[in-house]
Amino acid sequence: MRIKAFSALTQLSAHTLRYYEKMGLLDTIKRDASGHRLFSSHDVAWVAFVVRLKQTGMALADIRAYAELRAQGTATHRQRQQMLEQHRAMLSAQINQAQEHLKALDLKIQYYNDQIDDDGDGDDGA
Repeated sequence: MRIKAFSALTQLSAHTLRYYEKMGLLDTIKRDASGHRLFSSHDVAWVAFVVRLKQTGMALADIRAYAELRAQGTATHRQRQQMLEQHRAMLSAQINQAQEHLKALDLKIQYYNDQIDDDGDGDDGA
């Protein structure tokens, strides 16, 4: 499929796709005789994974390092696994921290609910 259809399918702009290609994230894109990019179903799956990594906070430089390892083949499976495990640990820590923030907000909301129910001013300065 050409870039317009691929862009619609992946919900990434053609500009972003070209940027990712220039960065080396899309190094397996084939071209037709006219030089137009031709994307495959494998490219769809790869771009979805790249987007997922980006959405979970992985830096593009780290995604590029992962892509470079991927391009080297199966000999890099362990290295790629370690990268993903490190990223998972970082993401898990962020989720835990966000849950703590959510608990603190819930406590403050409950405080205000209690104050409103009591019809008191209850101004605690926060």
